[in-house]
Amino acid sequence: MNDDLETFVPLIFKRRGVQRLAATDAPAHDTTFLEGLGRAFYWQKLLDSGAMKSGSEIAINEGLHHSTVNELLRLTLLAPDIIDRLMAGRQPRRLTLMWFQRNRLPVDWQAQRDIIASFE
Repeated sequence: MNDDLETFVPLIFKRRGVQRLAATDAPAHDTTFLEGLGRAFYWQKLLDSGAMKSGSEIAINEGLHHSTVNELLRLTLLAPDIIDRLMAGRQPRRLTLMWFQRNRLPVDWQAQRDIIASFE
């Protein structure tokens, strides 16, 4: 029995300057962030299953710098309600993937919520 789940989200991509946004009836989605989030959870699954031993091994297999993988893996520590908000396209515009890569993320979910609130 296959327990893998798959989610399909119909999106149409548009450019706004250099930023790619998904155009739907809902607020705009930051597709770069969503791709990074998806990669992070995929890589975490590889680590949890033992298919890969470390972020460095993933980086070698993906042809990426090890810091890129480890920075994205931090996204798996986000509070579930923050992930839901980001997936729904309701994040503050200045809260980008690059911000998450360049700033440390507290493990405490309430502290994360306070950071998100500071962007509004």
